[in-house]
Amino acid sequence: MDRQDRPITKKQLGIGLVAVGLVGFVAVLAIDIVDAGRGGGIGPAQSLALFIMAAAAALGMTLIPLGDAPA
Repeated sequence: MDRQDRPITKKQLGIGLVAVGLVGFVAVLAIDIVDAGRGGGIGPAQSLALFIMAAAAALGMTLIPLGDAPA
């Protein structure tokens, strides 16, 4: 079986979701820090984005232990 024929595994998908979730979470917080002069704090859209990024990371962590099964 060639490398191109192998499907993505649940472990790889989990690692990807954790990475995207963590980077996205930090990015949303960084947007608030960079835009600190406006004094509005974290609004509802940013709260939703933080929740979605945290949920993606949590979902990814549940997939990692499933190993090399195709996703």
